[in-house]
Amino acid sequence: MLALSLSPRSPWHTPVILVFLAAVVVSTIGCGLHQGLSPIENGQTLQLLENPLFVGVTDRDLLWNQLVDAIDTYFDIEREEQVKLAGEILTEGRIETVPRAAATLLEPWHSHSTTRFDAWQATLQSIRLSALVRVVPVDAGYRIEVVVQKELEDVAQPERDTADGTAMRHDGSIARDQDRIQNESTTLGWIPLGRDIALEQRILADIQSRLSAGPEPLDRF
Repeated sequence: MLALSLSPRSPWHTPVILVFLAAVVVSTIGCGLHQGLSPIENGQTLQLLENPLFVGVTDRDLLWNQLVDAIDTYFDIEREEQVKLAGEILTEGRIETVPRAAATLLEPWHSHSTTRFDAWQATLQSIRLSALVRVVPVDAGYRIEVVVQKELEDVAQPERDTADGTAMRHDGSIARDQDRIQNESTTLGWIPLGRDIALEQRILADIQSRLSAGPEPLDRF
């Protein structure tokens, strides 16, 4: 139920609600002109790619360059450990990304919200995404696992809530400026919402299309 409630930092609390509604209408029309809804939202039968995904590539440098380029399309990379040959054994590769805000309805040029539900959720909530990619050497290729985690921001109070700790005092105490609490929300942490399977599939399809004659990445709408 928490994920369906309005976020404390929701744009509905801002005075530009009419501009927001107009932008949503334009965005919705634009999405309708762009090949309709995605197969997931259309209810069509969609064959999901295996995760981990096997790729029959033996060139380590080619694999890593294409993998990094694909991940960099969606996230900023924070740390990477390339597959290396240690003696006669190939080590496991790993890529970790910097958490980033999920794309909203007002950001159709981003590809982080793969379905319309994700875009609406990111618009009404404070959502962030992060990815972890593992590259495991196997016979005649590699297995690539992509895990995208979705998190909801947990704040102490709504950003523009007037019912906070700053209130009129009637006990004779002197209210000083340094004692006043600015009406700003404080991030308490992030609440895990589980994995973003749709975005994982989009990234895997992108990787497969780069390394083979596989399917093209899924369209957002």
